[in-house]
Amino acid sequence: MATLHSAPRFTQIDGLTSTLSGALGEHLVEAHEEHGELLLTVHRASVEDALRILRDAHDYQQLMEIAGVDYPGRAERFEVVYMLLSLTQNSRIMVKCTASEDTPVPTVTTLWPNAGWLEREVFDMYGVLFDGNTDLRRILTDYGFEGHPFRKDFPLTGYVELRYSEDEKRVVYEPVELAQDLRQFDFMSPWEGADYVLPGDEKASTSPVDDPKVTEKPSDTGAGKDTDEKAADKVSAGAPAEEDAGEGIPAPAPTEDQPDRAKRKGKAKDTAAATQPLKKKTARKKAPAKSKSQVKKKGDK
Repeated sequence: MATLHSAPRFTQIDGLTSTLSGALGEHLVEAHEEHGELLLTVHRASVEDALRILRDAHDYQQLMEIAGVDYPGRAERFEVVYMLLSLTQNSRIMVKCTASEDTPVPTVTTLWPNAGWLEREVFDMYGVLFDGNTDLRRILTDYGFEGHPFRKDFPLTGYVELRYSEDEKRVVYEPVELAQDLRQFDFMSPWEGADYVLPGDEKASTSPVDDPKVTEKPSDTGAGKDTDEKAADKVSAGAPAEEDAGEGIPAPAPTEDQPDRAKRKGKAKDTAAATQPLKKKTARKKAPAKSKSQVKKKGDK
């Protein structure tokens, strides 16, 4: 029996862009489709109003995730991406806004309570501030941690490291010490080529041999005049492989036409008889074995 469900298997994205764009109105900055998904960019100040319209009027009931993106080259380097899910329409969309280090984003904890944890994660990893979040604390790193790990300008080695001190009987923070220096992060694409020279690459443009050895004249060989004169001669001259071998030498007589060997004289026998198989001899019948009583009677006599 087929199971009927009110929700469709999937929502057609055709026409959804114009519908949601008209609903958001002045809150919308840009709307476009990419990889089969709808992405809406809204103004930072009106992100709460835009998400409220999508939740109440278009049935996007659930906030699945809030993610951060860092573009250091932009004036507002951060993007905050909200991923919404409609259970009744079986549809997913993404809404995003831009922010900088000192421009807070309005909180959406008034719409979805789980946004408090998600906003804390974006704040901890990227440093984005959320205006109206009453519990904006670090959630993944330690309370005394300095910096935000997901920023692309965050140093590869960090700022401090922690360890347990046996002397002080507590956890202490110390500057990071490395055995060797790490290469700092750069934003240039390795496929396009960097403007600087990496350590070790300065040797690639020079030849490993400054003055290559050439033999433009006989004196450069170092072998001598006599050796240079014989350089064109064949080393295999006079070898048997280059001469006609076998001419004028008689071939051996065939062994099949030789006469038979003469018979031996005296009592010596030829070996022909020795190679013949032996004749079978008739075996003698054995007498039946005597019993103990017969042997005893014969001894008495």
